[in-house]
Amino acid sequence: MLRNREIQVVLLLMSSISIAGIVIAARISLIAAGITFITAALLAGCGFLFTNWRYREIEKLSGYLRQISSGDYSLDVRDNKEGELSILKNEIYKVTLRLSEQSALLQQDKVKLTNAISDISHQLRTPLTSMTVMADLLSEPELPMEKRKEFTNNIRIQLERIGWLVTSLLKFSRLDAGTVQFKREPVAVKQLVQKALESVLIPIDIKEQTVIIEGDDNVHIRGDLNWTAEAVLNILKNCVEHTPPGGRITISFTENALFTEIIIADNGNGIPREDLPHIFKRFYKGKNASEDSIGIGLALAQSIVTSQNGDIEARSVAEKGTQFRIKLYKQVV
Repeated sequence: MLRNREIQVVLLLMSSISIAGIVIAARISLIAAGITFITAALLAGCGFLFTNWRYREIEKLSGYLRQISSGDYSLDVRDNKEGELSILKNEIYKVTLRLSEQSALLQQDKVKLTNAISDISHQLRTPLTSMTVMADLLSEPELPMEKRKEFTNNIRIQLERIGWLVTSLLKFSRLDAGTVQFKREPVAVKQLVQKALESVLIPIDIKEQTVIIEGDDNVHIRGDLNWTAEAVLNILKNCVEHTPPGGRITISFTENALFTEIIIADNGNGIPREDLPHIFKRFYKGKNASEDSIGIGLALAQSIVTSQNGDIEARSVAEKGTQFRIKLYKQVV
């Protein structure tokens, strides 16, 4: 402590003032000089003890900060007493909590990234292996033309699957990073539904399914037309896939003072009860999922809806169909 320059300056000033006081008191009387000396000594001692205590507390805080920098967030230095030192301890503890939370979030992000990379590798490995095998077979000069066409068509299908997967993952990465700027503008729900239907009209026609749209033309949401249509499209794809030929898909929408609700229902096979809590997880494939399913469409739909102050839920009854309910709230409370 005595090596600190500020302490040396304070001791020099206190000594100078004490000596001057003793000299002046000595001119009055020896008793006054003695009293002055004792008083100065006591004040200097009290000041030294207090300063020493403060420096020990500061040294403890320095050690605490060194432990924090090394990644140990378990210490608690909160102090409920009055004073600037106590306030400093509490502020340091608050910063420690924030650092601990950020460290935990970073660790979770690392785990999620590792899992995502593993899932992506798994999803890409199968079509890439399949295409490699078919490409080797196509190099055979004696391969019949019918088989050559079949393998070529399969390669094209696998490439489309990979392209859709990569595009969806890029959208996910933008949503996770928070770089998507969702528009907040009035959108007619009927226009939204029609835009989403455009991409599934061909498979609906092939399976001879019926689409019923119910809702007032004046029902609106405040959101992003393109991104919300993407969410609705992914739900419609799921319904088309799990609804048998000749089946029915119903899209209805209503509006009230709190939210706009879009209900998409089919009369397909339904979702097993054990799969229902997990269908919005990335890369999750239920028992009724097709072999070509990747398990990313519903997860992307949920991410888009929740990012626009909404929520989505699924209800299903075996062999009777599935119902998806999207609620987009009018404002954040």
